[in-house]
Amino acid sequence: MKRIGILFGGENSFPGALVEQINARNIDGIQAEFVLTGAVQIDQPPRYAVLIDRISHAVPFYRAFLKHAALHGTVVINNPFWASADDKFFNYALALKLGVAVPPTVILPHKHLPAGATDRTMRNLEYPLDWEAVFAYVGEDGFLKPIDGGGWRDVHHVHNREEFFRAYDQTRDLCMVYQSAVHFTDYFRCCVVGRKKVRIMAYDPRRPHAERYVENPPPAAKGLLRRIRQDAVKLCQALGYDFNTVEFAVENGVPYAIDFMNPVPDADMHSIGQANFDWIVKEVADLAIAKAKKAPRVPELRWAGFLGAEAVAKATKKIMKAAAIKPKKHIAD
Repeated sequence: MKRIGILFGGENSFPGALVEQINARNIDGIQAEFVLTGAVQIDQPPRYAVLIDRISHAVPFYRAFLKHAALHGTVVINNPFWASADDKFFNYALALKLGVAVPPTVILPHKHLPAGATDRTMRNLEYPLDWEAVFAYVGEDGFLKPIDGGGWRDVHHVHNREEFFRAYDQTRDLCMVYQSAVHFTDYFRCCVVGRKKVRIMAYDPRRPHAERYVENPPPAAKGLLRRIRQDAVKLCQALGYDFNTVEFAVENGVPYAIDFMNPVPDADMHSIGQANFDWIVKEVADLAIAKAKKAPRVPELRWAGFLGAEAVAKATKKIMKAAAIKPKKHIAD
């Protein structure tokens, strides 16, 4: 029996619907269930062919459990090694290399020193920082956000230098990204499954959280939607995400990639709406079943092997060739 396990926390609608969707198909030799685990023995093989992760970003024990499972050949959606190594600034830089539009962005030093650090720790840091150069590049209307944040935690929209420094003073020892604001006329959140299936959803981040997915939006230009779809696939293939959401803010007809580091994308029926929910449940079920049907995976016993580096490098090289961009060595490594 090949088991597909769903690892989740407080959410209710998606995990149950996914288990029901998979089991209702009555596929011989495949069964989905909620994960149950206790203390994990180091030599204990996992009981799952596939694990769908919805919570390890918040629970280090679960993250270690998933890495151990991957070591023994379990396919984890999304790859916990990618999620452990990812950060927003690298992702924006990668997007730029891939030819995907991103707003001007800088990474900033910590406002307060990290725990245990001293002035000597930071002696390679320029002081005082050249704030004139920062504002000349990004502008004074922008967003401060943590390099590895999510859920809009510690995100500040600032409109001038006074607001910027007031917000920066509140960032504690977080490493922050400062990005130019996009004055968008349209905004889309795309759900990407299997690095190729895309659901483009009209979205408005200015609304209350429960009302952000726009019902019955006006039709968008076909060329714009085609570019958004292509860019969403480019990013997920290069990053190795099997289940992700990619957000685009459209200004003057240009879709800027704003947020695309979502190893646990929103899949709650009450926020995304029934039609979007049904699409996501079906596509993730298809993906999990397809991966469970394959022969047991024998991982390469080195870090790059767990990242799926060969497949990601191949996809990235193909993308960059199509975009007529010379690949950089660190992207393929």
